[in-house]
Parts: sequence; structure tokens; C-alpha cells
Amino acid sequence: MSGDGRYSDHRHSRLEGDTATRLRRTAEQLFAAHGLDGVSLRQITRDAGQRNSTALQYHFGSRDGLVRAVLDHHLSHVVVRGATLLDRYETSALGSGAGLQELVDGLVMPLCAELDCADGGPEFLQIAAEVVNRSDWLFEPSSLIEALIGSHWRWGELAEPFLSEDAAGRLHRRFAAMRFVYVELGRRARQALPRRDDRLFASQLTDLVAALLTASLSTRTTELLRDRDRSG
Repeated sequence: MSGDGRYSDHRHSRLEGDTATRLRRTAEQLFAAHGLDGVSLRQITRDAGQRNSTALQYHFGSRDGLVRAVLDHHLSHVVVRGATLLDRYETSALGSGAGLQELVDGLVMPLCAELDCADGGPEFLQIAAEVVNRSDWLFEPSSLIEALIGSHWRWGELAEPFLSEDAAGRLHRRFAAMRFVYVELGRRARQALPRRDDRLFASQLTDLVAALLTASLSTRTTELLRDRDRSG
């Protein structure tokens, strides 16, 4: 140990990082298995092998802070993968060589890669599916659902020209597409291994999202929108 204490400080930081990682990984596994409300913070702390009962609060602050840490850990990788595909799409689009299918790949394929992520990818997908499908959670700044959907803001902007005005605005087709992707991937991640042909699953998911985005509004839906406008 050096006299200025730098070695001990570095070791302390590393141990704190190890503790946070164990807590996060344990939380991923338990949340995926039992749901976000089906696990106590005490159980997560205990199963992570932490004797200090305040370790979780120290590192994450609260249940929402822990869930956000789980989401952020995986979304950081998803965003990087997505940026590569979206850069490629925008470059091709300049020469009219890219279409909706390539753009949808920028949403679907980076998330599909989490199916094979050994660092909790399948658990993340199950947790994310629950987050986007919780009807009692509002979409507002700093919310958990905003953390998921907000990570795809660039994709959403690029998708807008493919949508009708009503589908893009009042009917929130882009959010519906994102939610659909997360729910389908959560379902896929729960399947027992070995799964059969993830490539086919990913390709069809891309097809379905493209169809969802561009489906024409029926006469009935259009009339109901107009009725809502008239009624205020």
C-alpha cells in the first residue's frame, strides 16, 4: 500500500463496483422471474450475498433506481448498436437506397441481440416488456417507461415520414410499435432454451413493425377520430 492511499481508494472503488454489479444481476434475475412487484428489496440484497442491509439503497437509492440501473445498463449497448444501423440507414437514404425495412431494423435488431447477451439480456427484455405494458405508469419525464422509449427518440424521428399525420401524432403509432417490439421480445426471452431460429423471429418482427407503422386508417377509425375532435 502506498503512503498516499491511492491503492486503497482504487480497491475500495472496485469492490463497490462489484457489489453494485451483483445487486443489479440478482435484481434482473428475480424481477424477470417474479415481476417488478413480486420481489422485496430485502430478498434482492440477501440473494446477492450482501450482509449490509443498506447496500442496495446506498448504490441505487430505491426500487425505481434499481430498475432504472438495470434498464440503463442494457440500453447503453442497445443505443450503440442502433446508432450504427441508423447511420447506415441515413447514408443509404441519401442515395435513395434505403427503405422502411432497413429503418425498422434499427429498432428491432439491437434489441434482438439482447436475447443472446450472457450479461442478463433475456432478463432485461422480460423486465422491459413489463415496464412498457404497465397501464398504471404514466409516460412522463424521468419515468421508467420514458427511459425505455426515450432511448429510441432518433429512430422515432426517422420513422415519422413513413406515417400518416394522424398515425404519427394522435394515434402514437411509433409508441405502439416500440411497445409491440418489447412485449414480443419479452415473450421470446421467456421461452426455454434452445429457442428455434431467432433469425426468423427477428425478421418477422421487423415485417410486423413495418406493417403496423404503415397500415392505413380504416374508415371507422377515421370517423371516430373526427367524432372525438367535434366533441372536444
